[in-house]
Amino acid sequence: MMKKTALTLILVAMASTAQAACYADYKAKRDNPLKLHYGVIELPDDACDNRKAARRQISDRLETNGWSLLKVQSIFDATGLEERKDSAGKFFLRY
Repeated sequence: MMKKTALTLILVAMASTAQAACYADYKAKRDNPLKLHYGVIELPDDACDNRKAARRQISDRLETNGWSLLKVQSIFDATGLEERKDSAGKFFLRY
C-alpha cells in the first residue's frame, strides 16, 4: 500500500510540473499602414525553456494574422500574467 501511495504522489507531482503553463510577452508590427502592438501569448511546454523555439512559435501564430514578430520581451510563468494584462489589452492571450 505504501509503494502505491508513493508512486501516486510522484505521478501527481510529475503531471503538475508538466502542466505548468508558460507565457511570453512580445512586440509585433503590421505594414501598410504601420501598426504596432504589444501582446502576451501562452507557449507550449517545448518552447518554455528555449527562446528560439518560443520565437518560432510566436512568429508562426502571428504571421497567420498578418503580424510580424519584432521582439520577444520575456518568457514567464502564470505569476507574471496579471501585471501584463492591461498593457496587452486586446492582445492579451489572443494568439
